[in-house]
Amino acid sequence: MKGLILAAGYGTRLYPLTLDRPKPLVKVGGKTILERLLRKMESMHGCDEIYIVTNDKFHSMVNQWVAGRNFSVKITVIDDMTKSNEDRLGAIGDINLVVSGQKPDEDVVIVAGDNLFEFAIHDFISFAREKKKLCVALFDVKDLKMAQRYGIVSLDGESKVVAFEEKPASPKSTLASTGIYYFPKDKLPMLEEYMGTGLVKDAPGNFVKWVSEKDEVYGFVFTEGWYDIGDKNSLEKADIEYRQRELSGE
Repeated sequence: MKGLILAAGYGTRLYPLTLDRPKPLVKVGGKTILERLLRKMESMHGCDEIYIVTNDKFHSMVNQWVAGRNFSVKITVIDDMTKSNEDRLGAIGDINLVVSGQKPDEDVVIVAGDNLFEFAIHDFISFAREKKKLCVALFDVKDLKMAQRYGIVSLDGESKVVAFEEKPASPKSTLASTGIYYFPKDKLPMLEEYMGTGLVKDAPGNFVKWVSEKDEVYGFVFTEGWYDIGDKNSLEKADIEYRQRELSGE
């Protein structure tokens, strides 16, 4: 199994904090988001390598950060060669860049580099291996107004995705796509097929919607904490809660 962390965004909503560093190297509770994600992902059973895709602006900085730490799996930092928010490849483009270039002959767990989550990633992997389909981790935000900010998923009784809407004005559910995905290796070629369409190459939810209309996609609903570090308010909230939690020894 391989892991992939999406870290090529420019974090414009966190400016000026992210003018001189990528969002995954912003600290939450005294540790960078990237370190928290890597420590979770290196524990995935059978994972022998984690890719980090970043942009050209921050490629050297991420490489140096990785070189200064020890991890139990191989970490490979990949430069998507973009230099600004205007010429970014988009998350789907970055996933395809890694998959087409590295050619992993294994399943891949993909995590957005501005997410923090508290569920046991082994539970998600077990769920996905049972389904043998593209799977996405979902968090119930329990509020229709808040749901307007996210990619929102509807499931049937078997946890199969039956609808996906990106930031809907009238959400059909409150299950938010979290930017955490499991790609079985036999579904990876669908990325190249998607890239040949004229569809949006940014938010991965657009790819999930497209796949759900051609194949089966399943949603893993978790109830443990989830932090989408999208702006200064969400960063401050996560920072306070992580500091409180770790001070109390949780």
